[in-house]
Amino acid sequence: MVLALVLFLLTYVALMVFSKYRAHIALGSAALFVLLGILPAGKVFGAVDWNVIMMIGGTMGIVYLFIESKMPALLADLIIHKMPSVKWVIIALALFAGIISAFVDNVATVLMVAPVALVVAKKLDISPVPAIIAIAISSNLQGAATLVGDTTSILLGGYAGMDFLDFFVYQGRPGLFWVVQIGAIFSAVTLLFVFRSYSQKVKLEERTVVEDYFPSWLLLGMVALLIMASFLPEKPAITNGLICVGLMLVGILREGLRRKDLKTPFLQTIKEIDLYTLLLLTGLFIVIAGITEAGVVNEISKLFVRISGGNLFAIYSLLVWASVIFSAFIDNIPYVATMLPVTAGIASLMGVDPTILYFGLLCGATLGGNLTPIGASANITALGILRKSGHEASTGDFMKISVPFTLTAVLCGYVLVWLIWM
Repeated sequence: MVLALVLFLLTYVALMVFSKYRAHIALGSAALFVLLGILPAGKVFGAVDWNVIMMIGGTMGIVYLFIESKMPALLADLIIHKMPSVKWVIIALALFAGIISAFVDNVATVLMVAPVALVVAKKLDISPVPAIIAIAISSNLQGAATLVGDTTSILLGGYAGMDFLDFFVYQGRPGLFWVVQIGAIFSAVTLLFVFRSYSQKVKLEERTVVEDYFPSWLLLGMVALLIMASFLPEKPAITNGLICVGLMLVGILREGLRRKDLKTPFLQTIKEIDLYTLLLLTGLFIVIAGITEAGVVNEISKLFVRISGGNLFAIYSLLVWASVIFSAFIDNIPYVATMLPVTAGIASLMGVDPTILYFGLLCGATLGGNLTPIGASANITALGILRKSGHEASTGDFMKISVPFTLTAVLCGYVLVWLIWM
């Protein structure tokens, strides 16, 4: 277990320091976990979340067709037209992404909204880095708002027997949706302060004309199908991935029929799928499986029980803030999956309703991923989009925006969940 922990820590330090080589580092570390016998070779394939990989790849393809239709350019024009300055444009994009992310996976949201930010930045002749970072962290925040917003929410819903509406009203009290919305308001104010110097006026010369509305309908169809799929009982684990890849193929086929040339749109679309980001995520899935296999995650969970004593507020506080710290470096999906039964056990021993601990865990683990560039898949995807467009964002660039945003959001959730559910 010590070897696994050391290798894991070295991997994440390298990921933070050598940002241009993250995919190489993640895959190299994954190979070491297997070669050293920490993770059995037979478990490597199952360690990768193929649903996420397929969903990201499929959505990237759909988004390429969406960009080619010029719809992101039109949305960029509408946002520029309504906003008085650059800082308000960034806030509007972040809030727009947040609304979508409450009902669609965070990664899919970033892939949908980031192209709009890129066009806005090009039209205004500014760097897209701040806007795309703001979009990613806002998407992560709203992922805790509903049952379908993030995988961690789905884990909680399944474990606690909660349905979609329980996130709005649960046991006669306001659910997590309202807690997240209040956090989003305060976080937006924080972003206004962070971007206070971005006061340049914005001006729109002419409005873009959309050439093809089919990719837009395809994207909306994807959103609707992902929401509907969340209500299906016992659905295959790769359902969301199949939806995204399937609709991408529909889009390619339709474009091929329109051009009377299937090969060219197929090759162009596949070329736009960011293999670098997919390889990085694949490597990280294997690394996380390695430390889980070695018992590191389980030992972290036991630590909560030992040092919290019997004080509910102490346990709640530790659960929230430790989850923030761990999720900044550890993928929050295996962490939440491991901590849910631990949380239920603590509540049972103390004879209290586990809801307050469940919600505290979700707030800390979901929002904590916002602290670092590698803390959440949406962040990794956002940086991949920037890299592909010729812009590099350092860890310092990311955390300059993410840290104040995250601390504001978590503090709001921490206080509100305690006040509502105590």
